[in-house]
Amino acid sequence: MALSIGIGAAPLTGSATAAPLPTLPIGALKYTVDVNAGATPGYVYYSSGISAAALVPGVSKAVSGIPAATSANIVVDKAGREVWRYDPPAGQDVSNFRTQTYHGKRVLTWWQGETVGGHGSGADYIADEHGRVIEKLDAGGAPTDVHEFRLTPDGRALVTSYHKVDADLTAIGGPKNGTMYDAVASVVDVATKRVLMRWSAARHVPLTDATATDKLPGSDAYDPFHINSIALDPDGDLVISMRDTSTVYDVDIRTGAIKWRLGGKHSTFTLGRGVQFAFQHDAEFASSNTIRLFNNNSSGFETDGLSSVQWIRLDHATHRATLVRNQTHPDNLVAFAMGDAQPIPNGNTLVGWGMAPHISEFTPSGKMVYDARLPFGTYRAYPADWAPTH
Repeated sequence: MALSIGIGAAPLTGSATAAPLPTLPIGALKYTVDVNAGATPGYVYYSSGISAAALVPGVSKAVSGIPAATSANIVVDKAGREVWRYDPPAGQDVSNFRTQTYHGKRVLTWWQGETVGGHGSGADYIADEHGRVIEKLDAGGAPTDVHEFRLTPDGRALVTSYHKVDADLTAIGGPKNGTMYDAVASVVDVATKRVLMRWSAARHVPLTDATATDKLPGSDAYDPFHINSIALDPDGDLVISMRDTSTVYDVDIRTGAIKWRLGGKHSTFTLGRGVQFAFQHDAEFASSNTIRLFNNNSSGFETDGLSSVQWIRLDHATHRATLVRNQTHPDNLVAFAMGDAQPIPNGNTLVGWGMAPHISEFTPSGKMVYDARLPFGTYRAYPADWAPTH
C-alpha cells in the first residue's frame, strides 16, 4: 500500500465529509523560527535527518546528499542558532536526543543504530555534559529500539525493543505461518545492565486488538502492536503506548498484568466528549490523574482528524475519561508518524509534531508563543535550560 495521500499534497483543514490529509513531511531548508513571541528562554534538543522518513517511499532517495538529511543530535537556542551537535559514525542513525538525570547529575541521552522497517536496532547512550559517553545499554543482549529510553530516579532505564517471531496471523488477515514483530518493554538496571522486567505485547495483547496491521515499507514482518513509549505511572507501574492498537496500557511492573486500557477496542474507561485519539505517541502522566499524549490521529493510511496534544483526566471510581484540553496547531497539522509533548516548568508545553515538521510552544491557555519549521521533522523535541559544551 502506498502513502500517496501525504506526498505532494497540501494539508486540508477538513470538513464534515472529508478527513484532512497528512501534512507534507518536508519543511524548511533549515531550522527556521517563524514565531518567537514570549517563548520560554532556553534550548531545544532534537534529532535531525531522514531516518524516520524512510517510512515514506521515495523520500530518502529524493533527499540523499542534502546536508539537512544527515542524522545528527542537535541543540538550538530559541532563535534557531545551532549551539551543539553530535554526528554519528557513517551508516548510523540517532534519535530521541534529550537531557535526563543519572546519579543526580544532568546527562545527555540518545538512541543510536540502524533504522529498519519502522523501528530501530541499536543501543542507548548516556553521555556527560560534554558529550562523552559514560554508559551504553542494550535490552539484555538484544538491540534496543529507537522509540523509548527513559531513566528513572533510582537508576533504572525503560527501553523498547522489537523481536521477530513466527505467528498465526489469520486473525488480522495475514498468513497462518507468518512473521510479526513482538513489541517488548524492558526495565534495565543501568549500573549492572541486568534486565529487571521484560513485558511482551504478544503475550498480553490479542492480535485482534490491532487497529493497523499492514507491513511497513522495507519490512517482511507484520507490526500489529508498535510500542512507542514507556513511562511510570504515579504508583510506579508502567504506562505503555502502542500505536497500532491505538491504546495506552497501564501494566503492573511486578507481574506484567494489564491493569487498565485507555482507548482502542477495549477501553477500561468510557471516553467522554472529545476524548478521541488514534495512532498516538508519548503517553505520560501530567499529574496524578491526568494523562498527556500526542494524538497523531493518522497512520498515513487512515486519518481521523487533526493531530493534537490531549490532556485526559481518568476517574478510576467511575471508569470515565474526560477531556481536559486538546491542543492543535494553527496550521492544522496532521502528523502520520512520531510526535511528543513535553512540560516546561512555567506551565507551557513544547510540542514536537513528528513527521509534520514543526516544533512549537504553547501556553496553558493554548496561545502559540513559539514555532519553528524543520527540514524533515523529528521523532521528539525536548526543552532544556542548559546546553552541553564540547
